[in-house]
Amino acid sequence: MHTSDAATDTHCPYCALQCGMRLRPEPGGATVVVEERTDFPVNRGALCGKGRTAPAVLSSRVRLTEPLVRTHAGRLEPATWEEALDAVAEGLARTGRAHGPDAVGVFGGGGLTNEKAYALGKFARVALRTSQIDYNGRFCMSSAAAAHQRAFGLDRGLPFPLADVPRTGCVILVGSNLAETMPPALRYLTELKANGGTLIVIDPRRTRTAEQADLHLAPRPGTDLALALGLLHLIVAEGRTDEEFIAARTTGWQEARAAAMAHWPELVERITGIPVPRLREAVAMFCAPESAMVLTARGPEQQSKGTDTVGAWINLCLATGRAGRPLSGYGCLTGQGNGQGGREHGQKADQLPGYRKLTDPAARAHVAGVWGVDPDSLPGPGRSAYELLDALGTDVKALLLMGSNPVVSAPRAAHVEDRIRSLDFLAVADVVLSETAALADVVLPVTQWAEETGTTTNLEGRVLLRRRALTPPPGVRSDLDVLHGLAARLGVEKGFPTEPEEVFEELRRASAGGPADYSGITYARIEAEQGVFWPCPANPANPADPAGPAGPEGSPGTERLFLDRFATDDGRARFVPVSHRDAAEVPDADYPLLLTTGRVVAQYQSGAQTRRVDELNAAAPGPFVELHPRLAARIGAVDGSPLAVTSRRGRAVAPARITDTIRADTVFMPFHWPGEGRANTLTNPALDPTSRMPEFKVCAVRVEPA
Repeated sequence: MHTSDAATDTHCPYCALQCGMRLRPEPGGATVVVEERTDFPVNRGALCGKGRTAPAVLSSRVRLTEPLVRTHAGRLEPATWEEALDAVAEGLARTGRAHGPDAVGVFGGGGLTNEKAYALGKFARVALRTSQIDYNGRFCMSSAAAAHQRAFGLDRGLPFPLADVPRTGCVILVGSNLAETMPPALRYLTELKANGGTLIVIDPRRTRTAEQADLHLAPRPGTDLALALGLLHLIVAEGRTDEEFIAARTTGWQEARAAAMAHWPELVERITGIPVPRLREAVAMFCAPESAMVLTARGPEQQSKGTDTVGAWINLCLATGRAGRPLSGYGCLTGQGNGQGGREHGQKADQLPGYRKLTDPAARAHVAGVWGVDPDSLPGPGRSAYELLDALGTDVKALLLMGSNPVVSAPRAAHVEDRIRSLDFLAVADVVLSETAALADVVLPVTQWAEETGTTTNLEGRVLLRRRALTPPPGVRSDLDVLHGLAARLGVEKGFPTEPEEVFEELRRASAGGPADYSGITYARIEAEQGVFWPCPANPANPADPAGPAGPEGSPGTERLFLDRFATDDGRARFVPVSHRDAAEVPDADYPLLLTTGRVVAQYQSGAQTRRVDELNAAAPGPFVELHPRLAARIGAVDGSPLAVTSRRGRAVAPARITDTIRADTVFMPFHWPGEGRANTLTNPALDPTSRMPEFKVCAVRVEPA
């Protein structure tokens, strides 16, 4: 039931826009309705269908309302919370005793609040003493994060607020379909054009977003790196570089320039399929105005060379002086609701809270001091997300999973499903019985967005506060309650509070002085200021000392990064020389086509929640295979008839959707569904050597009528 008769201002549970919304109790208080909240600056009242229908998942008809434990007969049956927590603690402890702490794994999610992500990372390293923790955010923007760190010394999705986008002169949008993935953000592009700016969209499909573009470039999947290098070659050849900016604020230009000059326009045309005149047109549009931006999303990032690809786009910005200046820069459009904050505070394999490096002795000492443990007791870095999933059942024999559904969302998903089935023990905490939860030994029903308070960090680096509007059903507990109960059963009685604000106060101390410094942020400030941008030290004169109130004497937060200096040791941005290389898989006689994957507007991620909403299912009832009419004619495909798509990893079947908005050498599948239409059965787990991002966005396939 509702906690009060008043409406509650909060934020959407889905994507990284974290749109503001107002929840008003329905008569009787059993559930809430969503209302517009025009005062929140990111979406200014606009909501997509997923946000408007989010309360549907709160219904006991579709969600978990009591713990489930697998019986000797192999069925999941209702159990008490004490029985369920006892079973989880014993399953994890038994594995640790028999095989060592690293035989126990933890897998988190980019939708967890900052408080839950922080507590989960602490639980893994303090209560379980395992290094084996990572999360599905590794599949989101890890390549962009690695490139950000390499070039700028700091990773925040956007180094400027979204409000700057309509005010710049030109935007190059690479591999993003904002109209379907973040519909309320499309207004920033329409306002850009209304203000006289230009939009270049790079996508192998003519999406609803690409239709808004002044120039749409449709490269072969997997060739975004060559495209960026070809544009930089032309910028140099045409004398469009900003030599003053390069000299004053960067290092490494000569090496990066030499690498780019090896990618002459005619070579890039052969690699990408984009004619040289279109390349020249893009350069002219980007360089004409005083300011410009490059924004990337999963298209160029989810590749086995994603870090270098993003690095090439960053080089383009640096060479033209389009970084570290007002209304200019490179930014990444984070996908998941807390994809930014989720990796800043400890659920990533190599990081401690505050975006500290787990291998840094000073970072270990600081965080260990906050946690009250010996720094030497903290384990070192563990496996990345796919590598952790691949090790299940062999090196990692028990797993605690929160807020993720890798049976649908992981690459080479049939193999990942087999690995999960081979575990000695699996516990899943989720709001619904996802395809992964259905395989668990214990399922723990946890609270949802409208039933809990906590912070998230949106794609701008703006820390926001979700507020509790509903009391959860009696059989449901929060993830913080789960971790508190498990830690106590594992012998750690203190250090895992259940109140979100208490956890956040500890997070402030743990992050103080780190790259992602939240020490100056409080719940009160977030509420008063419509969110606070990090870094925000409580004591800017001495960031390592978070003592004292975060009032006017503290940092106001950092809305725009890098205007004075970059976050590197010398304050200069770093050019990184990169060169094109093929995708891990290229078409051949057996698999002559390319598959790329993505989202549709009415579903979200693995669909575990949105597939339970009738209105969304009516709009997007199932998977499909998008292909060009020429390809359809060649293989005898009929619109709406079943097509089989086969890669080296498996086979998926879904209805054909014939359209001239896609390249003739490419097919597209959305990845929201399980079963025979599961797109990730096909995708390639080849990993980027730096970010460990799998190559979701390109693999070789053959297609034929089923």
